[in-house]
Amino acid sequence: MKIDVLVEVNVGTQDQTFTYLVPSELESKIEIGKRVKVPFGNRKLEGFIVAINNQPQDYQLKEIISVIDEQKVLTPEMFALGKYMSSITLAPLIHCYQTMLPTALKANRNINIKIKTKTYLSLNKSKEDVLSYVESTKSKIQKDILNLFLDKDLIAKSDIIKKASLKILIDKDFLKEVYQEEYRLPEAFKNSNQVNLTIDQLKVIEDFQIGIKDIYLLYGVTGSGKTEVYMNIIDRCLEEKKQAIVLVPEIALTMQLVNRFQNHFGNKVAILHSRLSDGEKYDEWRRIERGEAEIVIGPRSAVFAPLKDIGVIIIDEEHENSYKQENSPRYHAHDIAFYLGKKHHAKVLLGSATPSLESYTKAKVGIYGFLELKTRVNNHQLPQVKIVDMKESMRQGYRILSKELITAIKDKLNKKEQIMILLNRRGYSNYLNCQSCGHTFKCPACDITMTYHKTSDMMRCHYCGYATKKIDVCPECKTKSLRSIGFGTEKLEEELKKLFEDAKIIRMDLDTTTQKGSHSKIINAFSNREYDILLGTQMIAKGLDFDNVSLVGVINADNSLDIPDFRSGEKTFQLLSQVAGRSGRTSLQGEVILQVFNPDHYVIETVKEHDYEAFYRQEIIMRKKLNYPPFCFIASIKIISKEYEKGFKLSKEISDFLKKELPNNTVLGPTMANIFKINNYYRYNCLIKYKNKEEVLETLKKVQNHYQTNQNFKIEFDFNPIHF
Repeated sequence: MKIDVLVEVNVGTQDQTFTYLVPSELESKIEIGKRVKVPFGNRKLEGFIVAINNQPQDYQLKEIISVIDEQKVLTPEMFALGKYMSSITLAPLIHCYQTMLPTALKANRNINIKIKTKTYLSLNKSKEDVLSYVESTKSKIQKDILNLFLDKDLIAKSDIIKKASLKILIDKDFLKEVYQEEYRLPEAFKNSNQVNLTIDQLKVIEDFQIGIKDIYLLYGVTGSGKTEVYMNIIDRCLEEKKQAIVLVPEIALTMQLVNRFQNHFGNKVAILHSRLSDGEKYDEWRRIERGEAEIVIGPRSAVFAPLKDIGVIIIDEEHENSYKQENSPRYHAHDIAFYLGKKHHAKVLLGSATPSLESYTKAKVGIYGFLELKTRVNNHQLPQVKIVDMKESMRQGYRILSKELITAIKDKLNKKEQIMILLNRRGYSNYLNCQSCGHTFKCPACDITMTYHKTSDMMRCHYCGYATKKIDVCPECKTKSLRSIGFGTEKLEEELKKLFEDAKIIRMDLDTTTQKGSHSKIINAFSNREYDILLGTQMIAKGLDFDNVSLVGVINADNSLDIPDFRSGEKTFQLLSQVAGRSGRTSLQGEVILQVFNPDHYVIETVKEHDYEAFYRQEIIMRKKLNYPPFCFIASIKIISKEYEKGFKLSKEISDFLKKELPNNTVLGPTMANIFKINNYYRYNCLIKYKNKEEVLETLKKVQNHYQTNQNFKIEFDFNPIHF
């Protein structure tokens, strides 16, 4: 028997497989979708069996070493999904399969996950024999132990204290040990409080149920009860004996939503996200495979959960960038959800208070169904938004926190209400600069400024991870004239502690959430009112629900408008609107203070009025004039080279080829990428604006096939990229 095996190696053709012989003693274990260990040169690799090969071979074949799996890890549906993902992203097929699986089931990861078991005891003889022995034995302890089993089928061995007497009963075959698999995550219990849905919520649910569209957009203002709508829709899905996937954008957001779902659905909920241990992810995967969990919640990778009969896929905060994977395969969770929806005849529901322009346009023109929740639950008012012009504030001597924000924080602290402060930059200062000669400390591998972190007294590159100890003397002019420029969450925390000495402050950013469970600990502590002020980066902006927060402050709220990206206005509106929505979600009147340098910008004005429609009307005019999405699609071709000149020459060559092959499309570039040098690699970019993806795919495949064997550079393809 011969088999074709797909392994993860850097070879010429992206989907090339390798043929191996199967020893006769292993033939009975061979099944497409299982993993096998194979010799590959001087190495031993793991790969997936993708075909039984009956073709004659005119060269000598090596034998496989072993079959790893008892059950196949890639089902026929996963095989098809992997091929679809590869076709739309131009990623190697092996990358797609590896992405779809939990770490324990990937090929060539050398990770051995042990199944966790617990030892139980059960009767090994008839009850008549047991009763007869109980009457005849003189041992009171043995009698007491056996009497426990007359009413129970299984008792944990650890619950029996008298081990010597227990051993006698096992040796006499009255009791036997039974091993049962246990999951590493604690069991969830249903503890649901019935929620009375509003008329608007009931209408949305009914319109979704009876609607004929495959995809729906639910546009609901912050606090309008979208989560209750999701749970009710899933209730109806489960009644029809179908399953559900709920995607959320952030790990930080996942656990709060999971708690609400577990309270409602109990142990029917499975969790899949990257902060679980390999063993926990493996356990959850097995629960889903076995049909023990009917609802899967997690970030984008949860869309690959091995559910067999999906009824609905819900994508919460559908506009979020984190639904797009930025390394190979560069897929978008939307595309995978739409594919699965068609395969399972399931509906897809996109939910957001600030939907992407692409989704909102498709809903407005009737490609998607459109559902709307215009008001908050119980008619709670949206927060009042105040704009503070920091140019004027700085003239008054307030450089970090404005007088208006300081006064508002004091007022809320006096009322025992909570405050959230957003600054979308971590670290202590943006960079260090010499006042004498102007020298700025840059990463030697990336040629961008390093951020100073005071807690560790280190300067760090947030792109490649390079770090070095802060120095006091300028390496150029040898003077002690170094100063910190700008500020991040670390410095802002220091400032808040100086101004509000009695306030309890907690910071939530990438530096404070490195340990497992740290997101949940911070969120739970703030929710339990152990802290007065929650300070953080954008991870605090979305989906979190705190009933005592009445003030949200945003520092440098318009900074992101300066980013050279056609989506900068949209991203800024979404971030500010989302964080504003954390305020006043119950009976408290919410207040939001935005500190800006450009108060007249239309994004800031529309955020102030909570007016998505007005923002959309202005933004869509610009997109149409410049021919950007949703009026076209975009493909990015990134050329990455260790040599500056060769990289530019190659990018020019590719750009000229694209312009020749795609005369009816717009080809831009080559240009330097926004971050030109990362980890000692230079990055050039070409962009294609197109409407016919098939034509572009065929052309890019030619580029891929022509250049893929060259080891001196890399070419990355990204369709509808988030970053350029």
